[in-house]
Amino acid sequence: MYVVVMGGGRVGLNLASFLIADGHDVTLIENDENLCTNAAAELDALVICGNGTDTKTLEEANVSSADVFVAATGNDEANLLACILVREFNIPKIIARVSEPSHGEAFRKVGIDSVISPEITAASYVEKLIIRPKIADLVVMGKGDAELLDFNLENEKVVGKKIGDISPTDDFIIVAVYENGDITIPKPEIVLKKGMKVSILVKTKAARAVMKRFTK
Repeated sequence: MYVVVMGGGRVGLNLASFLIADGHDVTLIENDENLCTNAAAELDALVICGNGTDTKTLEEANVSSADVFVAATGNDEANLLACILVREFNIPKIIARVSEPSHGEAFRKVGIDSVISPEITAASYVEKLIIRPKIADLVVMGKGDAELLDFNLENEKVVGKKIGDISPTDDFIIVAVYENGDITIPKPEIVLKKGMKVSILVKTKAARAVMKRFTK
C-alpha cells in the first residue's frame, strides 16, 4: 500500500514509522525544514520539504498513485485545504486530523468522512480508565461506538455459569478467556471462574452496565 502523509510532527512522524514497519510505502510531506531534516534521518521513506496545500508538491509526492492520503498536521485549515485538493486525484481513502472537534463537520461537508482527533481520543481513553478502574486494558473500536475490555471476573452471579448461557447478547460478546497465561477462544460449554481474565467486545453505551455485571 502506498500512503502519503502530510505533516512531520509527532502524529505524522509516528504514523509514518508504524506504516513503514508494517511494510507499506510512505511519502511524508512537511514544510518545516527542521522537521524535514529530522524525518529524513528517522524514516526509510521519501521526505518532501514542501507545502501539502500546493498542487505541485502533491504531484511531486505522486499522490495520484496513493491508496491513502493522511492530512496529519496540527493546523485544521491546512488539513482541510489539502483534503479538498487531493480529492481531485481520486484517492480511494482520505483521512484528516482535526485538533478542534467542532471543525469535523467542515471536513464532512466536503466529503471527508474519516476524521480523527488524536488529542480527543487520548483524553477519552484516559477518562475511561479513570471511571472504569477495574479495566486491565481497553481498546476503542470503530468510530468510538464499541470497546474491547479486558478484566478479571469477580461477580458471583456470573461465576460458575457457562459462556453460552450469557454470551452473546445484543450489547456484548465474550471474545476470549485467559487461564494460566494462555488465551482460549470461548466455547459455549466453558465455565467462568472467579478471577478468570476475559476479553469482552461491548457497545460503548452498554459498557458501564456490562462492567457491573461481571465485576461487582
